[in-house]
Amino acid sequence: MHSGDVATRNPEAKNLTSAQPVDAVSLAIIEQLQEDGRRPYAAIGKAVGLSEAAVRQRVQKLLDQGVMQIVAVTDPLTVGLRRQAMIGINVEGDLDPVADALTAMDEVEYVVVTAGSFDLLIEIVCEDDDHLLETINKRVRTLPGVRSTESFVYLKLRKQTYTWGTR
Repeated sequence: MHSGDVATRNPEAKNLTSAQPVDAVSLAIIEQLQEDGRRPYAAIGKAVGLSEAAVRQRVQKLLDQGVMQIVAVTDPLTVGLRRQAMIGINVEGDLDPVADALTAMDEVEYVVVTAGSFDLLIEIVCEDDDHLLETINKRVRTLPGVRSTESFVYLKLRKQTYTWGTR
């Protein structure tokens, strides 16, 4: 991904399933921005059949509603973050305090409440193995309510896209 990519999720959202459906024109605008987050509104307008002003209004509405964000997405390896892992977590009691604490950690990029073998799944991005070990052992596993963790260290990232929501 490059500067200006569009992530069609709001990581601050507590419940993504309550979002209003997005119409076909807004999906087409999102798709244009996913190809190039810096694409001019006039060019998007031509592609989707709207004026520049109408595209600007729709983009602002999509941003305000938390349907999408326009952000610079980096390759972790190029910015010195060489270790990524998915961590499955089992929790005793209420999940919310644990999920909130994990959400506040800089190393944690993604927090998902799940059904199945784990109560929570998190994605961690760290500088190296020592940083990953310190994060898991000293910060994640010591949170009140964390019963157990299982780590899935990434050896190679084969695909990462942010195009869901328009397919």
